[in-house]
Amino acid sequence: MTQPKLTPLAARLPASVPFVGPEAQERQRNQQFIARLGANESGFGPSPKAIAAMQKAASEVWMYGDAENHDLRHTLAKMHGVAPENIMVGQGIDGLLGVLVRLYVAKGENVVTSAGAYPTFNYHVAGFGGVLHTVPYKDDHEDPDALIAKALETQAKLIYISNPDNPMGTWHSAETMAQMIAKTPVGSLLILDEAYIDLAPDGTAPAIDVTNPNVIRMRTFSKAHGMAGARVGYAIGHAEVINAFNKVRDHFGMSRISQAGALAALQDTDWLPHIRAEVANSRNRISQIATENGLSALPSATNFVAIDCGADGAFAKSILAALIDQGIFVRMPFVTPQDRCIRVSCGPTDQIDAFAAALPKALATARAALR
Repeated sequence: MTQPKLTPLAARLPASVPFVGPEAQERQRNQQFIARLGANESGFGPSPKAIAAMQKAASEVWMYGDAENHDLRHTLAKMHGVAPENIMVGQGIDGLLGVLVRLYVAKGENVVTSAGAYPTFNYHVAGFGGVLHTVPYKDDHEDPDALIAKALETQAKLIYISNPDNPMGTWHSAETMAQMIAKTPVGSLLILDEAYIDLAPDGTAPAIDVTNPNVIRMRTFSKAHGMAGARVGYAIGHAEVINAFNKVRDHFGMSRISQAGALAALQDTDWLPHIRAEVANSRNRISQIATENGLSALPSATNFVAIDCGADGAFAKSILAALIDQGIFVRMPFVTPQDRCIRVSCGPTDQIDAFAAALPKALATARAALR
């Protein structure tokens, strides 16, 4: 029997995922990690009110979630001072990015991003046959001017930038981002990924202007709200851009449990300040650990810290491997020169203590391998 053939595009793609998850690594190691500090999750957890709401909603899981995400969209719209028609809820930013690429990028059309930026976006572009053009980081920051210049050169349909940035944790001011938005070429859509904006300093996010059809903002409940496993993200944009999602999105993709948890998280206005304080303390501690070991930490506006290991990517990879051997799950950037760093997520004190204990041994192992 001859099996049906994949499309030519699908046949050329690797059967892979952008990230190897910690669970997969634990199965390979046949041992659980003692510190889960690699996926930029919030080890501080979600609001207790969100947990209670999700527990209550579990008894209603026999029903599909509201296909319009009505209550959540209206609450988000009120919070951001826009209309519900300017909000689209989806299965995390990753899910929304996939729909957006499907809507705007035909086979052979151009897309611009930074070399080493969030790889899931690239994964979607490849999956729909787009052509990816990259520009280098500048001083460990994504480079807005270079991205715009490349978009003009290639007539790119989409331009991707995250602010604050993943994987480096750096950020641009609201003024810089507003200038980038103003320079976005006609015919291009700027995707401003603001997954970490709740953890950034004041003055990082430019004002939201939903009258501009050339920019779309992406937000998530996975980071500061501590709900990565619930898969809730949302987009803010021009009503026509937002309505286009309804052409192809999975209308019943959001579970009732996730919807209830996200709504309760928004209503708990005390939780985010608490998490911001926890993350700030954890960032400081990670930076201190880096300094104590002769390394340097990059300033961060996220819930992780990039630590410059002081050499090349091979040396950083050796440190990473030695940490994993000790049960510490961390990750690292994958493009030079950012790959000189390892990236450590903020987390509870006991997990950061475990990282502090493991790092000197990992450094010794990596340095010994150089001799």
